[in-house]
Amino acid sequence: MPTYLTINMVTAEATRLWKNTNSFIRNAPTQYDDQYANSGWKIGSALRLRLPVDFTVRTGAAASVQDINETFTTLTLGTQKGIDLTAGTLDLTLSIDMFAERYLAPAVNNIAGSVAVDVMSGVDGGVSNYVDNEVANVIVTPTSNTFNTAGAILDTRSAPTMNRRIVDDPFTDARVAVALAGLFNPATTISDQYSSGAMRNALGFDWMRDQTVLKHTSGTFTAGTVNGAGQTGTTLTTNAITGTLVRGDIITLAGVNAVNRITKADTGALNQFVVVTTVATAATSLTIYPAIIPPSGGNQVQYQTVTASPANSATITLQGPAATTYRKNVAFVPEAFTLATADLVLPKNKEAARAESDGISMRILTDYLVGTDQEVTRLDVVYGYLFIRPEWMVCIPDAL
Repeated sequence: MPTYLTINMVTAEATRLWKNTNSFIRNAPTQYDDQYANSGWKIGSALRLRLPVDFTVRTGAAASVQDINETFTTLTLGTQKGIDLTAGTLDLTLSIDMFAERYLAPAVNNIAGSVAVDVMSGVDGGVSNYVDNEVANVIVTPTSNTFNTAGAILDTRSAPTMNRRIVDDPFTDARVAVALAGLFNPATTISDQYSSGAMRNALGFDWMRDQTVLKHTSGTFTAGTVNGAGQTGTTLTTNAITGTLVRGDIITLAGVNAVNRITKADTGALNQFVVVTTVATAATSLTIYPAIIPPSGGNQVQYQTVTASPANSATITLQGPAATTYRKNVAFVPEAFTLATADLVLPKNKEAARAESDGISMRILTDYLVGTDQEVTRLDVVYGYLFIRPEWMVCIPDAL
């Protein structure tokens, strides 16, 4: 007598396979809320997340009371992805290992890869830190100094020092593995790098190559200035700019330096801002991140990001060359972003199952289509992602 696989066995195996299919997804902190599985009291599609609280430090014995100003952000579970298979009974008499190898692994790999591309697109929407290696205004392969500078940027943004990661494009990884081969120590690391042809652990980061790394094409921006002194927040009024700025371009403002997020001290480097919304040439307003939050009356303030607001007519400068396509590799700590999933409804009178593993919920449903005499099996996941602390990520470009 053959042993038939059940839909529960198949679903459990699918969720187990999820995090082994993509380097970026494998390092995404995941959240799962079983409240979605309860009938009659759904919590809605928006999850409100608290952000870390910030304070200023007094000097001396006299109290200087400050309010606890909590900030929040919203993660929306609004995207559903899946794959639908039609193959008779889908060989459900196979062992789970054979079924996983032939059907589940490729399907889950494709879904996870599609989700990873979606999540990675958030790098363009919020990550403002940027460090590249340029020769004659042309981006070239990053060096050890490039990656060390990325680590220093994370330090000044108060990112955790443990578990730092670099996700880089396979071609970047191959180039860097060769360029930095002589720097590896101890010898076992050199041997591992030589055997695998890939970066492993170096310069304070664990490295993972991933084909979902973005390829970003910068705008044609050549010139622009600020219109009006004392501006704060995420909207910057400008004089008509020359050229375009696209979502994900990173700019600096003359005279606006970054501060260490803990000490609020001047880092000595211009603060970098990411353009959140694409604008055309002659635009007079930019949406940027992070918000411009200067000191008040010469005193430090909570959540301070810069040493000063930009002066009127302050020069806007694009980081990296204009009208250039490059691989947008990322150095980060996992706490910078999160991926959340929730339980999908199990339809009545259908062969269906849900399973959750390591924060990922997936549903698999099998049904017979009378009209076409086929049995259809569908895999579905509903998810949302959020870059909670995008300042804990650094873009490291590499030329195509």
